[in-house]
Amino acid sequence: MQQRLPSHLDPPLAFAHRGARAHAPDNTIEAFTLARRLGATGIESDVWVTSDGVPVLVHDGIVRRGIRRVPISAVAYRDLPEYIPTLAALYAECGNDFDVSLDMKTPEAYEPVAEVVRAQGVGVAGRTWLCDPDLDHLVAHRNTMADFRLAHSTRLSKLDVTPELHAARLAEFGVDVMNMHHTDWNGGLVVLFHRFDILAFSWGLQLDHQLADALQMGIDAVYSDYVDTMMDVMAHEVGSLGT
Repeated sequence: MQQRLPSHLDPPLAFAHRGARAHAPDNTIEAFTLARRLGATGIESDVWVTSDGVPVLVHDGIVRRGIRRVPISAVAYRDLPEYIPTLAALYAECGNDFDVSLDMKTPEAYEPVAEVVRAQGVGVAGRTWLCDPDLDHLVAHRNTMADFRLAHSTRLSKLDVTPELHAARLAEFGVDVMNMHHTDWNGGLVVLFHRFDILAFSWGLQLDHQLADALQMGIDAVYSDYVDTMMDVMAHEVGSLGT
């Protein structure tokens, strides 16, 4: 059997992308609760903030008003469609004994998210991964959100320095994770980021061989729409660890 490279998280995290979106409408309580029933150890979603400061979970940040498309930032929570859940509702319906990965769609979301998460109890913030493509946003909130985990979500082609220099930069700034599409990762890059104590997260993994390859190269967290497939591969690969 092929030797598996070590992950820095044991076992690696298994995030249900927008909930179990291959099986239920994405970013809904139905999708989140189903993902947990299927065994996902983490829930991924996208967070925006309403005009009255409520963090809500929806991908595109737009609601329709007749033929108009209105940004959520201009709409009060009470006026949103019922299917759009709040971050607080995710915890109310699913508990807080799992990891949450939030794609921070706006810098205005950081403080409202922090307030909701910290209200869930001690230790919940440490299992909350705030993902942002803008490194400056992460750095700006590092000191005030030291209890959270911060992830730089980007593509390899968008780096303005070498991967080694970027890993060193993340370590210097106190960012915990490099989060990239699975086609950007290889075993050498995972080892490189681990050398700087930066975790390696991988998204866009929909097929069993993609998930298996990521876990074999030592990836610390995987994201998939297909929670049943993800958990089957996790059981096989994590069970083969060290064999």
